[in-house]
Amino acid sequence: MLAEVDPEVHAAIAGELARQQSHLELIASENWTSPAVREAMGSVMTDKYAEGYPGRRYYGGCEWVDVVERLAQERVKGLYQADFANVQPHAGAPANTAVYMAALQPGDTLMGMALAQGGHLTHGSPVNFSGKFYRVVDYGVDRETERIDMEAVRQRALAERPQIIVAGATAYPRVIDFAAFRRVADEVGALLMVDMAHIAGLVAAGEHPSPMPYADFVTSTTHKTLRGPRGGFILTRRPDWAKAVDKAVFPGLQGGPLMNLIAAKAVAFHEAATPAFRSYQHQVVQNARRLANSLVAEGLRVVSGGTDNHLMLVDVRPLSLTGKEAQARLAKAHITVNKNTIPYDPAKPAIGSGIRIGTPAVTTRGFGLPEMDQLGRLIGRALRAADDAAAAPVRHDVERLARHFPLPGVDG
Repeated sequence: MLAEVDPEVHAAIAGELARQQSHLELIASENWTSPAVREAMGSVMTDKYAEGYPGRRYYGGCEWVDVVERLAQERVKGLYQADFANVQPHAGAPANTAVYMAALQPGDTLMGMALAQGGHLTHGSPVNFSGKFYRVVDYGVDRETERIDMEAVRQRALAERPQIIVAGATAYPRVIDFAAFRRVADEVGALLMVDMAHIAGLVAAGEHPSPMPYADFVTSTTHKTLRGPRGGFILTRRPDWAKAVDKAVFPGLQGGPLMNLIAAKAVAFHEAATPAFRSYQHQVVQNARRLANSLVAEGLRVVSGGTDNHLMLVDVRPLSLTGKEAQARLAKAHITVNKNTIPYDPAKPAIGSGIRIGTPAVTTRGFGLPEMDQLGRLIGRALRAADDAAAAPVRHDVERLARHFPLPGVDG
């Protein structure tokens, strides 16, 4: 029907499908949803207005959307052993915003990981609302180890006395010590928020320690390692914050919830509680470690010496490349990554000295350890391909590998 009603949009979607089929997606924040999740996203739930919360809506006819939102709430609470869940945030950024709105006043001090060293825009970047509404102090990683130095975090917190400390990252390849962050927060009288957007799937499967026993608030997206639809959620084990969080999300920040996406979130939470999902997450981590080793063998430097999770930061300067150049060369070979700064990067953020690589999407596609070895070699060849002619044979081999691992739930 779409091809008849709107051939231009249909053509764009077909083009994106063909791109995904023939490319290898290594962006750490991307994944593929299951057919069941996509079915929920495309359901009639998209047509229902449901401002408010289950049992407390501002519209009639909400009995079935109440069912799916309650399912989503209960499932995500069970997944992470939380006492309260708000599943309405449209994405991770609104989830973080809602916590700040619930817990802070404009001008209060927010302490988060610096964007240039692995943090997120919403952790206090000056170009983001979080850096404009609050007084921001940041922390980073040790110059030598390229890991978070908790004593340095403690000293920074003691000097600045933030009202809230944010733990979590978008480009940090090591386990985060949530217990240590809790101790620092208690010492300075701060609240602790953990943004686990990148590692939510790993936490659900026991592949990364859970922040729930330590954090006052836990925020996340649903579309990265968790393998759900695009969206966010907020958890806490402190019921005294539940009302403030709900009010911050609606009516403080958002209007009507996206009920088709909440239905899809419920499906994703259900899938994440299965043994198959736990096996998948274990493979994600094993694949990341194997790929990091393969890239070192190709002459690249992996930041912090390796990875504990689903991603790695790769310093491409040993090949006399910038991150921007590396991203472009890999794109010509049909390997999709994003340029990224590395800790203490001398290059501008728009250029970067590194690339960020993640294994969730290719693992969903079925890649295992042998494919990680192949992928490492392909990346090395692509980065050394200085022109289109040199990139062509690499692209051929990438496309052949992609055909062996069709998109789950799409091809066949």
